[in-house]
Amino acid sequence: MWYEILPGFAIMTVCLMIPGIATTHIHKFTNGGKEKKIVRVPWHWYLLERDRRVSGTGRHYDSKGLENIH
Repeated sequence: MWYEILPGFAIMTVCLMIPGIATTHIHKFTNGGKEKKIVRVPWHWYLLERDRRVSGTGRHYDSKGLENIH
């Protein structure tokens, strides 16, 4: 019957979802817990370079922190 394809369909769906979900978690892990930044126009690249310079660590995802504001 038609419902016999459901287990195979479920397995294929899960196997196709795993790489996308894993990639998202890998990007968060490598970027200090933040989402991956995407450069679509040159202005975005300029902002990433500015963030890298301002952070003082050479990484765009490290912020200056609130401890230096006082």
